Amino acid sequence: MLTGLAASAGSLGIAGCTDASDDSDEPESPVDSSDGDGSDSSNGDESSTAVHPEYDSTTVRVTTPDGDELGEVTAAIADTPDLQYLGLSDTETLPEDRGMLFVYETVEARTFVMREMSFGIDIVFADNEGVITAIHHASEPGPDEEGADQTYSGRGQYVLEVAYEWTETRGVEAGDRLQFDL
Repeated sequence: MLTGLAASAGSLGIAGCTDASDDSDEPESPVDSSDGDGSDSSNGDESSTAVHPEYDSTTVRVTTPDGDELGEVTAAIADTPDLQYLGLSDTETLPEDRGMLFVYETVEARTFVMREMSFGIDIVFADNEGVITAIHHASEPGPDEEGADQTYSGRGQYVLEVAYEWTETRGVEAGDRLQFDL
């Protein structure tokens, strides 16, 4: 279970990220915060498939409420206002086994946009316990479209971005759960 406090204030997201108005310095602890359990810090990651080697990363598993695993990605952790603002906007591609996990202090209404995105993504909102509250399939902005005009809202403390239609392919839906270590 992920821990955290609920709040009702909203946030605006940029490039699939939230704005710098979230003043959190440290992320809330997830359900399992033990060390050495498969979590991976990409500061020393030499994986040839590392998408964001400058970010810390963690394995995010998506499971049904009964615990059946639906999918897994290695996610870069965006837990500071600067990392959250940049998000995936500076990324050329996103492999099926990679993602980005946005970590906030509290559960809030949040809005993400597709600023400077060159590919579509799924945006998965989850509450303080990792329970998925909303999923959006955010298509790539068209040649004459401003990605900032594409908005995707949800309520959550955690937001996972994965490859476009990743959730649909795996049968992920609201009520399923994100599991990860920070």
